[in-house]
Amino acid sequence: MIEVYTDAASKGNPGKSGIGIVIKAGKADVEYSFPIGTYSNHEAEFHAVIKALELCKVQYPKEILSFRTDSKIVVDTVEKNYTKNNNFLPLLERIQELSGHFPLFFIKWIPEKQNQRADRLAKEGIHK
Repeated sequence: MIEVYTDAASKGNPGKSGIGIVIKAGKADVEYSFPIGTYSNHEAEFHAVIKALELCKVQYPKEILSFRTDSKIVVDTVEKNYTKNNNFLPLLERIQELSGHFPLFFIKWIPEKQNQRADRLAKEGIHK
């Protein structure tokens, strides 16, 4: 099973945004930091999950994925498979499409304190 931690940061809301991803595969931890353009903080959180799924699709295509994020809105939207927010709908659909490539995909909310590495990487992404 692959553990994936995601986070996003925005300078302004909406504003210049970055995402951070930590992928734990066996004994190896791989860190990613990306600038993603201008988004609201919530939209950026969805983009972090999407980018992590895209990375996993290439690097770990047959693995079970366990995602962790401190974004309750992302977790609730993905778990309920529903959103009223028109901005989130295409993001949810992309997550559904990508997660369907894996035997199992889990997403769980964690406190910010447990997501500090992904948070640091997301903040770095703003400045790239």
